[in-house]
Amino acid sequence: MGLILKEKYKKEIVPALKQKFSIKNVMQIPRVDKIVINMGVGKAASENNIKLLDAAMQDLALISG
Repeated sequence: MGLILKEKYKKEIVPALKQKFSIKNVMQIPRVDKIVINMGVGKAASENNIKLLDAAMQDLALISG
């Protein structure tokens, strides 16, 4: 999944940013280094509620692919 997004960024987004902001040097275009997804599941973990943890894991899997 990560490589697909990287390819899309290089092939579609970089040229669009370059054109939109009239950037001449490719090194001036912002790049994505890291994406962080954070979920608060403290209540579910502290109560050992397996159903809530499973639901949180499914949601995270859906979001992150």
